[in-house]
Amino acid sequence: MNILLRVLFNALGLLLIAQFIPGIDVSGVYVAIISALILGLLNLIIKPVLLILTLPITVITLGLFAFVINAALFYFAASFIDGFDVKGFLPAFIGALLMSLVSAVGNRWID
Repeated sequence: MNILLRVLFNALGLLLIAQFIPGIDVSGVYVAIISALILGLLNLIIKPVLLILTLPITVITLGLFAFVINAALFYFAASFIDGFDVKGFLPAFIGALLMSLVSAVGNRWID
């Protein structure tokens, strides 16, 4: 039940982010739910591998490269989900940053 609430909370956050950030478009609630689910899976499976592979540059940049990885995963998810469009790296960066904040608030609120 908690996982379903988290996905719904992240989907709502994604819809709000799409309303306020130019360059991010989500066509509907169903697309937002699928996108939130795919983003969660990417962050669960691929993000740890990328963080380990890019550990030297992450250490050199004092962890700031992790934001670039988040933006790349956000942009990657939008590239193969119909109805979820991100136009450029800067909207992906801002969207990933806001999505991380929404997810953190949701995790704190739901647990």
